[in-house]
Amino acid sequence: MQILPGFETRATIGKVCKLKHSLYGLKQSPRTWFNRFSRTVKGMGYKQSNADNTLLYRHLKGKKTILLVYVDDIVITGDDHHEIKQLKEKLKQAFKVKDLGPLRYFLGIEVGRSSKYIFLSQRKYVLDLLSETGILGCKPATTPINQNHRTVTDGGAPVDRERYQRLVGRLIYLSYIRPDIAYAISVISQYMHDLRESHMERAFRVLRYLKRCPDRGLLFSQHNTFQVEGFTDADWAGSLDDRRSTFAYCTYVGGNLVTWRSKKQSVVARSSAEAEYRAMALGICELFWL
Repeated sequence: MQILPGFETRATIGKVCKLKHSLYGLKQSPRTWFNRFSRTVKGMGYKQSNADNTLLYRHLKGKKTILLVYVDDIVITGDDHHEIKQLKEKLKQAFKVKDLGPLRYFLGIEVGRSSKYIFLSQRKYVLDLLSETGILGCKPATTPINQNHRTVTDGGAPVDRERYQRLVGRLIYLSYIRPDIAYAISVISQYMHDLRESHMERAFRVLRYLKRCPDRGLLFSQHNTFQVEGFTDADWAGSLDDRRSTFAYCTYVGGNLVTWRSKKQSVVARSSAEAEYRAMALGICELFWL
C-alpha cells in the first residue's frame, strides 16, 4: 500500500508499505475475518456445518445453539438460553460487538414473531424496488406472469442490458422468500443477454404483481410432527426455443415450506413421463440433503 500521509520521508520516496494484516476493502479481508471469527467460535466448542460453512452450532445436554454469519452480521438462536447468554459475553471479550436485541431485520428481510409463529417478509425491499423503477403508482397485476405466455425468444427492439440484469438480480434475491414468483423469475432470467422489449415487459409484470401483495412472505408455525415432505412437477417441452422442460419442487419440514426451486431441465425429455421422473429425481436429492 502507499505510504500513509505524515510518514513520508526522503527514504520512502518511490517505496510502498508491506501489509502484515488485512485492511478493510481488500478482497482478502472478508475471508481473513471469517477465518478468525470461526476459529474463535470453534474454540468455544462450536462446529461448522457441512451444508453451510457460515452456519455454526453446538449441542449441549440435549439443547442447541446456532450462529448464522454474514460478514459481520450475526444471528444467534437456539433453545439453550444460558449458553446464548454466555456466548454473547465471550464474543464481547473477543470482538467489538453491538447487541441489537431480538431479530427484526436481516439482509433486507423483516422478521415478525409471536409465541406460535415466525413471519418473514420483504415489504420495505419491494416498495423500495417499485419506487426506484418508477412504478410505485402502477396498476397491480393478479399474477406474476401471463397465464398464456410462451417461453420463446421474442422479437422487438433491444433494451438496456445492464438495467434488465440489475432488475432481474434484485428479483432473484426477492424470490428467496417469495415462492409465488419463483417460476416467473426462472422465465425472465433465461434472457439475460439477447434482450427485447417483451422481456422487459415480463419483468415489469412481476413488479406489478408485487405491487398487489408487497407484504407476502413465509409463515413458520409450530406443529406436532417433524415430517419431511416434498412435491415435484414438470411440463413437457414447454420452451419453444429448445424444447426443454421446466421442473419445480418444494419441500416442507414440520408442515413449513423451507426450500423450493423452478428451473429448466438440462436435457430434452423424450416424453412427459421422462420430464416428471427427472423432476422427481431432483426433488428427492433435495430431500436427502435436508
